[in-house]
Amino acid sequence: MFCRAVFIRRINRFEVECLVNGKISEAYLPNPGRLWEILLPGKELYLKKNFGSGKHAFTVWAAKRYGAPVLLHTHYTNDVAEQFLRDRMIQKLESFVIKGREVPVKNGRIDFLLEDSGGNRLFLEVKSCTLFGDSVAMFPDAVTNRGKRHVEDLARIASENSSVKAGVLFVVHAPHVSAFLPDFHTDPAFSRTLYENRHRLLLVPVSVKWNDDLQPSLVRTLDIPWTIYEREAHDKGSYLLLGFLPENLTLSIGSLGKRFFRKGFYVYVGSAMNSLSQRINRHLRLKKSTHWHIDMITPFLKNMVPLRIESSERLECLIAERLQNIADATVSRFGSSDCHCPGHLFWMISNPLYRESFIKLLIDVRINRLSRWRPDNEQE
Repeated sequence: MFCRAVFIRRINRFEVECLVNGKISEAYLPNPGRLWEILLPGKELYLKKNFGSGKHAFTVWAAKRYGAPVLLHTHYTNDVAEQFLRDRMIQKLESFVIKGREVPVKNGRIDFLLEDSGGNRLFLEVKSCTLFGDSVAMFPDAVTNRGKRHVEDLARIASENSSVKAGVLFVVHAPHVSAFLPDFHTDPAFSRTLYENRHRLLLVPVSVKWNDDLQPSLVRTLDIPWTIYEREAHDKGSYLLLGFLPENLTLSIGSLGKRFFRKGFYVYVGSAMNSLSQRINRHLRLKKSTHWHIDMITPFLKNMVPLRIESSERLECLIAERLQNIADATVSRFGSSDCHCPGHLFWMISNPLYRESFIKLLIDVRINRLSRWRPDNEQE
């Protein structure tokens, strides 16, 4: 039913290039998420053959990570949720039966309408979660204005009628995790909205295991350790700034003098323990005064990507140390005049977002680091 393929590259949000039976082919990807930690060159994909006259011969259904399949087909996630609901497998929802799917509401549609034996209704939205570390999963992996609107609509529905409830079912495609949090690094607005409505909504994150035939089994309901969110989710912390230099360049960098910058990819690490958003936005502006070393090279960088790392502690030098071990070169003393690091700007010959070592660093500082503050007995 499913065939295996090797991921080569992502063409756009909904198309990938992969190697199928020794031949390069394009496949449809029904998932608009970033999927950086999953879609890495050489990773194994699960494809299904398409029949008909469509553009793509294959559709991507899953990819292997941590030695197990991770479902990428977002539309199928709702079918799986329906199966779990009908079989009453989710403890917090076992008293409800399905009364409707894709139910119209004021501002759009909600995935499910449920009802219990007393006639109490529950509007339930389903979200597919593919972002996780060693023990914690997070959602979303990209900014989701639509997801934020869903939470706001559900909270409104719940507040308008005391006999009507609303909630979100997060289907986490990772059997080994035990906790779930909104990804405040990637989408602070969605995360804040979910946190502010946590008492109005029924939030149910569950982990799912997929076998090699892509048959699902429910593993557990996950904790939501809000104390970690309250500790870490503030507009402060560290950041990575990625950019591509399209040609060799020589610049005068203040007291560092003239420096030669090779064509390639650059990663800068900085910190802002106050107003992290403001600092990042400043770096992205085309017109600004020259204050830091990085200000002198950003006008020449293309396709800049900022990566937030919200934290209660300063991680800048720790991240720089990790980057020095995986980068192809360190720009000596660049951005490190106030610390003892060899430098805070790093050069890579290839895109760091396609390097597993870089993605592992990102997962460690954004997600795995959170595990050490999680009380073993904390519930949502």
